[in-house]
Amino acid sequence: MNILISGGSGFLGSALTRSLVSDGHKVSILTRDRARVPSSAGVQAVVWDGRSSRGWLDVFSSMDAVVNLAGDTIGRWPWTAERKKRIQESRVQAGLAMTEAFDRASTRPPVLIQASGIGYYGPLGSRQVAESERPGNDFIAQVAVAWENSTSEVDALPGVRRAIIRTSIVLDTQKGILPLMSLSVRLFAGGPLGSGQQGVSWIHIDDEIRAIRFLIENQSARGAFNLSAPQPVSNAEFFRSLAKELGRPYWLPAPAFAMKLALGEMSTLLLDGQYALPKRLLDLGFQFNHERVETAFQAIYHSKN
Repeated sequence: MNILISGGSGFLGSALTRSLVSDGHKVSILTRDRARVPSSAGVQAVVWDGRSSRGWLDVFSSMDAVVNLAGDTIGRWPWTAERKKRIQESRVQAGLAMTEAFDRASTRPPVLIQASGIGYYGPLGSRQVAESERPGNDFIAQVAVAWENSTSEVDALPGVRRAIIRTSIVLDTQKGILPLMSLSVRLFAGGPLGSGQQGVSWIHIDDEIRAIRFLIENQSARGAFNLSAPQPVSNAEFFRSLAKELGRPYWLPAPAFAMKLALGEMSTLLLDGQYALPKRLLDLGFQFNHERVETAFQAIYHSKN
């Protein structure tokens, strides 16, 4: 297959590219800076401006699938008004460019995988949520809704299906948020954050990539899918399991008020959460290799311990 990825030089995009290329597929990565895409067999860089289809329609028309992951990171502190604007606009502009490409292409790729996140549901305490849940109204939820809506017009195009991936915390030792989350544990200061009861929905990096590829290949995959392991845990359970795997003590909670003082609105990423269930993935027959966070940590850190 020929697959086009926007955001292909990021954490998920890089992992997805490696997986696809290792199986003989060809990947084209949309990028503003050609130098960010390492030269390797099966991979080509395609320059775009992140907001229009100018200059890459010919490449687009030759694709078998498109994966739209483009968007500025939400994990960079602080969340100033300008940064929040950039977080949302970068996603919406990239999505509108994809929609424009699908509308103008001489030949349309038959599938679009549209990125999103489980923050779509907003903070929901201890309640479990599946894909039918309504969106929240906090900043992260608004970003997720706008991101998904940026390519919604593709659903009306004949011969094209769109699958939305609402990704949870992706567990990987080298990249993503886990190295940062594990830092306090490694420094013997690990413990729950705030109340510790907020949900942590997570997925092992291998299952994340397998799920994306499953949705590319499954002809009946349309609409939103939670990319999250079937057994979400509380924040306290997450850090207790992490401390055990790393051979570190599990201490008192980090006070919520202190985190809010230090991080401001961005503290919601750590103090709030969701118990998201991958109902639609399971209904389609997807099988997770890592269902429990304890065994996921063992798989991730086994070679390190």
